[in-house]
Amino acid sequence: MSSAHAPVSHTTGAHAPAAGPFKQPRAVWAVAFACVISFMGIGLVDPILPALSSKLHATPSQVSLLFTSYLVVTAVAMLVTGWVSSRIGAKRTLIAGLALIVVFAALAGASGSIGGIVGFRAGWGLGNALFIATSLAVIVASGSGGFAGAIILYETALGVGIAVGPLLGGTLGGISWRGPFYGVAVLMAIALVATVTLVRPTPAPAAE
Repeated sequence: MSSAHAPVSHTTGAHAPAAGPFKQPRAVWAVAFACVISFMGIGLVDPILPALSSKLHATPSQVSLLFTSYLVVTAVAMLVTGWVSSRIGAKRTLIAGLALIVVFAALAGASGSIGGIVGFRAGWGLGNALFIATSLAVIVASGSGGFAGAIILYETALGVGIAVGPLLGGTLGGISWRGPFYGVAVLMAIALVATVTLVRPTPAPAAE
């Protein structure tokens, strides 16, 4: 009977303080940094739309396609990126997405026509879909703050990326309309190297 009244220990894991959402391994910060750059891509081109219209003699409808091609391809591709990740693993999906963003952002910067930029933005959207669909799962798996901490970090990266995108686009666009595209390519290349180096491999599930 005495065992029913035994004192409860206050040193168990249930009472241990949870790790803070921003006290994370380097692998998590590498993916979070890439998340910021990825979400920057949404509003990055907004400040350079007048310059694109002037320099490339683009109509308003052609310029608006820079957003449409990017967002539509991202949305549609998200329907199949889960299947891709389940076949090749989360890390490989991240790397594929980052590599596509680097390539297509650089190609958009090098393009000499509005049609080319619209097409490369579509490819950029595909890479973005591969990355976004997998990044939260990788942060959760690699993080030390639990699911809640991963969500906080992911949402912080989302907010920072959306807020900084137009600012960076305006700053680099003041130098050249090609600047924002090349800037994203460089930053994503850094994120790609960090992801390859720091994120642990995630094997693909066994085939049924």
